Amino acid sequence: MLASGYCRVRHFDEGDKTMCRVPALFLLTSMVIAQTYGQAQKSDNKTPEHKTVVLKAARLFDGKSNTLVTPGVVIVVDGKISSAGANAAAPAGAEVIDLGDATLMPGFIDAHTHLTMMYTNDYKQAALDGLQKTIPEQTLDAIANAKITLMAGFTTVRDVGSRDFIDVGLRNAIRNGKVPGPRMLVCVHAIGATGGHCDETGYRSGVFGKETGPEEGVANGADQVRYAVRLAHKYGADIIKTCASGGVLSLADDVDTPQLTQEEMNALIDEAHALHRKVAAHAHGAEAAKRAIRAGVDSIEHGSFMDDEALDMMKQHGTYYVPTLMALQGLSEQMQSGMYIPPAIRAKAEQAMTSLHKTFQNALAKGVKVGLGTDAAVYPHGRNAEEFHQMVDLGMQPLAALKAGTSADADLLGLADKIGTLEAGKFADVVAVPGNPIENIRQTEHVFFVMKEGVIYKNEHSSAR
Repeated sequence: MLASGYCRVRHFDEGDKTMCRVPALFLLTSMVIAQTYGQAQKSDNKTPEHKTVVLKAARLFDGKSNTLVTPGVVIVVDGKISSAGANAAAPAGAEVIDLGDATLMPGFIDAHTHLTMMYTNDYKQAALDGLQKTIPEQTLDAIANAKITLMAGFTTVRDVGSRDFIDVGLRNAIRNGKVPGPRMLVCVHAIGATGGHCDETGYRSGVFGKETGPEEGVANGADQVRYAVRLAHKYGADIIKTCASGGVLSLADDVDTPQLTQEEMNALIDEAHALHRKVAAHAHGAEAAKRAIRAGVDSIEHGSFMDDEALDMMKQHGTYYVPTLMALQGLSEQMQSGMYIPPAIRAKAEQAMTSLHKTFQNALAKGVKVGLGTDAAVYPHGRNAEEFHQMVDLGMQPLAALKAGTSADADLLGLADKIGTLEAGKFADVVAVPGNPIENIRQTEHVFFVMKEGVIYKNEHSSAR
C-alpha cells in the first residue's frame, strides 16, 4: 500500500499546458492501450450517446431514502438522469430495458482503493515485482483492475496511494473514454514522514540512490509538508492522502504511532484545503487520528485503535470514518492460506483485527458519519461490494450500508451534486442487482447491470430489449 518511486514525466492535463518529456516506450504503450480498449469499449457498449433509455426493475433505491420504491424506473437522456421513481413516465420512442425482479441503485462508490497496485498471494514475489516490472506493464495491470472494479458495480473510486503517476494516467484514460473503468479521484502519492507508512521502508540504505523527499511524498516539518502538497497538486492530484500513523503493511513503524506533528498536520490540511483538495488520513492510532481531526481532516481511514475521545471528536467535526473492513478480510485470508508474511507485519495485523470491529461498532453507536472504502489491493480487486455485508454483519442497517457506498461517499468526495443518488440532473450511474438487497445485503455482490454516464458496460439480463 506504499507509494514509492518517482517518475519525472510531467503530468499534462486539460488545465496544464506545460510540455512534457515522455519516454518512447510509454508513448507506444499508451497508443496500444487507447486503440485496443477504445475499440473494445465502442463494440461492447450497447447504449450510444444522445438517446433516451428507460430502465425498469421491480424496485429502486435512490441512494438517500429510507425505503425502496416499487416499481423502479429511471429515465436517462444524453447520459444524465431526467427522472427516477415509480411514477417516472417513459417518453415516446425511448429504448426500454426491463431488468425484471431486480433493484436499481446508484453506481457504487469506493472511497479507498489502490487500482494501480496488484493483490498478491506471494509477499516476496510482490516486493520483487515492484522493482522489476516496468511502468508500462504496471499500467496494463492497473487497467485490468479498473475494468474489474467497474464490472463489480463501482462507477466512482477514490484512489489513495500510487506511484509513477500511473493513477493520473489511468484517471485521464478512463475520463477520455480510452479504457473502461470507474471515475477516479487520485492523490498522485500519499504524503508522510521519513521512515513512516508512506515511505519506502525495509530496504537497505542507498538502494534507491537517494533518500526519499517531498517529490515522493516524504516530508519533514511544516514547510516541507506544504511543498509536498503543492507538488501533488501540481502533477494532478484531485485529493490529498496522508499517513498520520504507522501502518499494518509497513516494516519500520508501530501501527498506532503518530507520524506527523500537530504543526505538520495543520500545515498539510491547511494547504490542501486552500487548493480546494479534500484530505484522507490513514490513521490506525487514536492520537494520530486526533491530530488529523483537530486540523480539519475530511476522513479517517482504518481507525483501528481510535478511542471514545477520537470518535466523539469525529462526531463533533463531521469527520467521515472509512473503516476498510475488507482490508482485514484480505489479510485474514492470506494468513489462513499459509502465505509468508513478515512476523512484524503479522503481529500488527493481528492487533488490528482484534480492535477494528469494536471500533466500528462504537462509531455506529455514536452516530459518526461512515463512508464505504475497502483498501482494494489488500484483497483481490473486484470484491469491493463485500464491504457492504462486512458492515451489516457488525450491526449497520442494510439501508445505512447502501447509503455509505452511494450518497455518503458522494458527499465525502465532494461530488454530491453529480453522483450518489438517482435524481434528475445527475450522471446516469446506475447498477442493478437481483432481488432485494435490503433483505439480503449480499445481493450487492451480484451486480448484473452497470451503466456509467448513460453508457452500458454490463448487462447480463436476457430480457433487455
